[in-house]
Amino acid sequence: MLEILYQDEWLVAVNKPAGWLVHRSWLDRHEKVFVMQTVRDQIGQHVFTVHRLDRPTSGVLLMGLSSEVGRLLSQQFEQHQVQKTYHAVLRGWLESSGTLDYPLMEERDKIADKFASETRIAQPALTDYQALAKVEMPVPVGRYPTSRYSLIELSPKTGRKHQLRRHMSHLRHPMIGDSTHGDLKQNRGAAQHFGANRLMLHASSLSLTHPVTGESLLIRAGLDSVWQNLMNQFGWQDLIPDVPRVEFVPEPSQDNRSE
Repeated sequence: MLEILYQDEWLVAVNKPAGWLVHRSWLDRHEKVFVMQTVRDQIGQHVFTVHRLDRPTSGVLLMGLSSEVGRLLSQQFEQHQVQKTYHAVLRGWLESSGTLDYPLMEERDKIADKFASETRIAQPALTDYQALAKVEMPVPVGRYPTSRYSLIELSPKTGRKHQLRRHMSHLRHPMIGDSTHGDLKQNRGAAQHFGANRLMLHASSLSLTHPVTGESLLIRAGLDSVWQNLMNQFGWQDLIPDVPRVEFVPEPSQDNRSE
């Protein structure tokens, strides 16, 4: 059973577990567990994907309950009208905050993109980031006698493949558990000493306009046990508060609106 964060007659949102594929793919023909099919069986009706989360990423995944609502939601994502907030644990101390404007070359899959044109250009990629906390643990990893980690909040303004992972790697602070763009020694150390045996990237919330009612909707997803355990060990347990999963954000009153 998946945790349903929000459901009405038009859409449903779940807390996607790390390691789950969103839907069937011929690239993973031997996989038997998928979010879409599980949600369909759980609620007893078809669902339509409107965005994606990479397999190792956990957090808010939104789906439409009809093709029309799915289309309307997809348009919001495509037009960058959805505010996405992620949290991640990084290698080292990242103490600054800002917007990273760093174009990314298109990433291609060796199998799926086997016959794609060799011509690739760098695509614009923007990510807002905010450092929340840092910690130094008395555990040697690699050539260092201690290990340092940072907790960061991220908000992508574009949707390039692996954008958040690649942007943090560009800042020389790769995400813990990132097997593609990360630090293998740090990944092994974090898994061995702190139980962080997965990509430490969580889609914490989505803020959007309900495609039917027009209400402002904020959907949040809580942290899984791996995240909670790491947050407790690092003393960060109060930095991402346990908030209501769904909020309807009221429109500002006439008196409070800016002139």
